[in-house]
Amino acid sequence: MIIKPRTRGFICTTAHPAGCARQVEEQITYIKGKPAIDGPKNVLVIGASTGYGLSARIAAAFGAGANTIGVYRPSAGSEKRTASAGWYNSAAFEEAASREGLKSFSVAGDAFSDETKDDVIEAIRQELGQVDLVVYSVASARRVDPETGEAVNSVLKPIGQSYTNKTVNFHNGEVTNITIDPATEEEIRHTVTVMGGDDWEQWMNRLQAAGVLAEGVQTVAFSYIGSDITQAIYRQGSIGRAKDDLEATAGRLTDKLSGIHGKAYVTVSKALVTQSSSAIPVVPLYISALYKVMKEKGLHEGTIEQMYRLFADRLYNGAAPEVDEIGRIRIDDWELREDVQAEVKQIWEQVSTDNIHDISDLDGYRREFFQLFGFETEGVDYEADVNPDVQVHNLR
Repeated sequence: MIIKPRTRGFICTTAHPAGCARQVEEQITYIKGKPAIDGPKNVLVIGASTGYGLSARIAAAFGAGANTIGVYRPSAGSEKRTASAGWYNSAAFEEAASREGLKSFSVAGDAFSDETKDDVIEAIRQELGQVDLVVYSVASARRVDPETGEAVNSVLKPIGQSYTNKTVNFHNGEVTNITIDPATEEEIRHTVTVMGGDDWEQWMNRLQAAGVLAEGVQTVAFSYIGSDITQAIYRQGSIGRAKDDLEATAGRLTDKLSGIHGKAYVTVSKALVTQSSSAIPVVPLYISALYKVMKEKGLHEGTIEQMYRLFADRLYNGAAPEVDEIGRIRIDDWELREDVQAEVKQIWEQVSTDNIHDISDLDGYRREFFQLFGFETEGVDYEADVNPDVQVHNLR
């Protein structure tokens, strides 16, 4: 079929296999062009098909020569329907890893479920023995608690009072004000359940009990702080409570891993175009302004640049990672530079529907959004007839 993008709000309901494969190859090419990383040898990535998880897997495999197991939701295509972008990304990764002689396996399942955790433990035992790095990069709006069976949803809301600020429809460039009502206590609790540290902790507990964590294992999860502009809806909102919980979990995990000299870290990353960030009001407009400034200053990074910096400069630089006052690794340092934020705030004060294309990088934001799904990628013939039914090799 000839595959075109079909959008519904902040998601694209189709994905292009050739476009996704091309972008995976571009990330691999970037990593192979950098100095090799003296890093992990056997890596588990939970949430491995898109965003930071995918880039972490690529950095580990093609930067450090690591064997990897990736966990992600199943979403295969058929002759009449496209798979998810994550499925196509994973298929491309597996094929590239096979060419390089790297061991790589995919476990498709619900990362929150005990069944998936057990499948992964068995895969580690049979294929790798133990893992020396666990990357937790699960971003989901919904979770079914494996113990109670309760399904809960996360919300993106302020806490305490309503919040009003600018936002943009990134499809048409219309800038408007949006008011968001505060989260209830139950909504806050549910958001922490979905997006906090509980599942990360459950994964590490089960992996440790099964004896599949190597001596000196490290584990990393991702967080975000961001600008004053987005604080009320993000860090001081319901999702911020979840990130607080995630960061507290790192301390507990480090204590639990002390017997095998392991460490748990939360890495604070920069604002990027992801499926998750596209869903947060205000954030797409902020990112459009941020991209404009950081690109002009030569500071812009995507997920693969961020992950190379995390591996090469923080986790595996021959010394203990530099952390902030509460133990977090910071790779959002360039975003939060005073000069960068000052210019972003100037744009924020001035931006309107009339001038958004002139003073921000909304076009870059929109292009990266579609690239998440394999579209608007150079070197891909989008008029060609392609088979959407792509198989993932080494799927367990």
